[in-house]
Amino acid sequence: MPADPNKYPIIGADHQLPAPAPAPTHKVSRVIVWIALLLVFGAAFFLVLRHHEDTSKQASSPRHGAAGGPVAVTTATATQGNIGVYLDSIGTVTPVYTSSITSQATGPVIAVHFTEGQIVRKGDPLVDIDPRPYQATLLQAQGSLERDEAVLAQAKMDVERYRDAWSRNAIPKQTLDDQEKVVLQDEGTVRNDQGTVQLDQVQLSYCHITAPISGRVGLRLVDPGNVVQSTGTTTLAVITQLQPITVIFTIPEDNLSQVQPRLRQHAKLPVDAYDRAALKQIATGTLLTLDNQIDTTTGTVKARAQFDNKDSMLFPNEFVNARLLVNTLQNATLIPTSAVQHNGTASFVYVIQDNVAHMRSVKTSVTEGDNSAVTGVNPGDVLADSSFDRLQDKSKITVSKTPIPANPSGSNAP
Repeated sequence: MPADPNKYPIIGADHQLPAPAPAPTHKVSRVIVWIALLLVFGAAFFLVLRHHEDTSKQASSPRHGAAGGPVAVTTATATQGNIGVYLDSIGTVTPVYTSSITSQATGPVIAVHFTEGQIVRKGDPLVDIDPRPYQATLLQAQGSLERDEAVLAQAKMDVERYRDAWSRNAIPKQTLDDQEKVVLQDEGTVRNDQGTVQLDQVQLSYCHITAPISGRVGLRLVDPGNVVQSTGTTTLAVITQLQPITVIFTIPEDNLSQVQPRLRQHAKLPVDAYDRAALKQIATGTLLTLDNQIDTTTGTVKARAQFDNKDSMLFPNEFVNARLLVNTLQNATLIPTSAVQHNGTASFVYVIQDNVAHMRSVKTSVTEGDNSAVTGVNPGDVLADSSFDRLQDKSKITVSKTPIPANPSGSNAP
């Protein structure tokens, strides 16, 4: 079947292919946007890399301050003086005497003579217990004593009569001997009655309770009308001695060689008591003694120091920081502790000479407060006391009379 010329046109000289359709405009715009983004990211990467290289160069360059000039520092001068060698420890305020008073008589409480927190003296009245049963018992014992004393007196009169009669051979010797033994029996009965009277007097005295020591009374634990027992464990009052008072603290066994020789020399070693934060000094006392054995679990030995506590600043069972002065170094080289820098286990300072900082190694022996005793520098040497984050060995410096603020990181190490 012949092909339809209208359906399949013949390409000839007079017939040409149709022109391709033009590309959509939005595709070109998308390519341009991606190229722009790549250029922006490339520029940002270049700037970051450039900043990193500049920072590395600044870190590797010598530290001479913000403008590259001399470093401004404040200075301190090494001096010669005395400094104490202290041992620091945590201690507990412990009273010398603490008395918990219980009843030794049975009966109702009829009077309480103290108030809570009162300072009492030895012998002051505290509590009264009904004494009437004990007074009656004492009266009975005194009556028995008087009766037996009268019987003894009559027996002694009979002995005198028997001796006179025996001297005249009026009675046999056996009668006199028997009467003498009766006298001895009556004397024993009288002594027994005297002991009973004294015991009843003691029992009666238990009804009037007085302070056995001087000190401060705690909270009231019994009221009038309460019945107490002689065999009971109810505490009627607690008295704690406040003046003087002691502090018990511990000393490491490695430091005993520093303390014991001074105690053998009867030296009075001062002990300072500070508050819990170790900032405020509360009182000053004297070391009394050491315990007789070392605690094997902690490797420490207990020590007791006594304080006058006239202002009652030390309170029983209070935790304090104790500082024991073991020795005093004479004519030591002293510098501010802030001038000493550390690099691992090594310590050093910057000695200023001709406006140049020279690093010098030192060895710290004792630190007390803001001062340290060191070896490696001489009294009179001028030391850098600030700007350690910018100082290096042989850095040029200028001395500033005003304090130099610390670097933002808070570190003083170079």
